[in-house]
Amino acid sequence: MRDAGQRRQLTVREAVAGRRSVRNFLPTPVPLETVRTILADAARSPSGTNIQPWKVYVAMEAARDRLSRSVLAAVHVGARSDEYAYMPSPLKEPYLSRRRRIGFDLYRLHGLTRDDREGRKRVMLRNFEFFGAPVGLFFAMDRFLLLGSWLDCGMFMQNVMILARAHGLETCPKQSWCEYGSIVHDELSIPGDQVILSGMALGFADPQAPENSLVSERAAPDEFATFHFR
Repeated sequence: MRDAGQRRQLTVREAVAGRRSVRNFLPTPVPLETVRTILADAARSPSGTNIQPWKVYVAMEAARDRLSRSVLAAVHVGARSDEYAYMPSPLKEPYLSRRRRIGFDLYRLHGLTRDDREGRKRVMLRNFEFFGAPVGLFFAMDRFLLLGSWLDCGMFMQNVMILARAHGLETCPKQSWCEYGSIVHDELSIPGDQVILSGMALGFADPQAPENSLVSERAAPDEFATFHFR
């Protein structure tokens, strides 16, 4: 693996267009100073009237492992504690088809069939092991803030994911951690007056893992953009 001095720097377009959710990481440690640098640079993200609402909790080493064990134990006994509703139920088209497609494509890369429930559960549980990544990031903000601050935090998270690539790192944002929000609050000492927005795995991608070859489909601009000229 090349070090930072030898690695070719990505263009902005390459960093954005090549970003993907990596689901298998190498155990290679990520220096704490690299994490700090990514967060410091990401803080240039815009926010309404510069309130900078984001808060980040970093789980590494023993703290990461302890959190993972605690959430996995809760999963096994069905002790969910959702921070907030993420998806409407039922989910309508075209969103439902997109969601199913990415799931089927991922299971196929794992060699699983649609009726292999145990296999699919095993893959799902990897979410709460950070997919092997050495760093877990958790994004939060004060609960009293309104929807504009959710927008601000989303842009900050995107900055983190893109900037990570400048250091040869990849990420996987996972809101599923918020399904066990009370445990994350307890393990990371996140105050109750803050809402956890999402978790994120951060590390070096395993280039040999089949699931890391997944490139999700994206709609073309003409499908989601409306152009006005008059």
